[in-house]
Amino acid sequence: MNTRRDLLAGIGALGAAALGWAAWRGVGAAPLFVRGATAADGRLPNTPLFTHEGKAVRFYDDLIRGKVVAINMMYASCAGICPTATANLRLVQKLLGERVGRDVFMYSITLEPELDTPQSLKAYVELHHIEPGWLFLTGAPADIEELRYSLGFYDPDPLVDGDKASHSGMLRIGNDAYQRWTMAPALTSPEQILATINHVDRAVVRRV
Repeated sequence: MNTRRDLLAGIGALGAAALGWAAWRGVGAAPLFVRGATAADGRLPNTPLFTHEGKAVRFYDDLIRGKVVAINMMYASCAGICPTATANLRLVQKLLGERVGRDVFMYSITLEPELDTPQSLKAYVELHHIEPGWLFLTGAPADIEELRYSLGFYDPDPLVDGDKASHSGMLRIGNDAYQRWTMAPALTSPEQILATINHVDRAVVRRV
């Protein structure tokens, strides 16, 4: 199991709201970094993002700090693995039940922020019957790219890394409060993904 400092060390092997959405996306906003978050140097970007509900959030402060999380990457126009992965994670959401949005937080980050506005992501959420507690996120393209690397959704081979589909097949799972991080295939069985989430959730471990 990776600690927060180990999260990015093993990644290669694993393969402003005030501006409004349109202006913010065009201008971008330099991510702040939070000391003690997860990255090779002990930090994870506090990237400014928008949810599919149109809410402005900061990646670490609002979405990660002290939480158990499951994070994947996707894009709304994807006709390959993304719809299948979303359907599989929808089954995980059902298995988690009331824990989603309370004890476990699910996030999907777009790989096409230049196209995937909050409105288009909301349409995607409605199309796939996503229940509350699972947020779909977009932001400035440069910020999303930095966040992608920070989370380990990249490949050292530039040709492979340039293929968006190569980043949508994995799920980053972690518990920030207890420095537990791991990864699982997004298309493995929902039961296996649930077991992996439970493995990092100390509240569940204590009950076993």
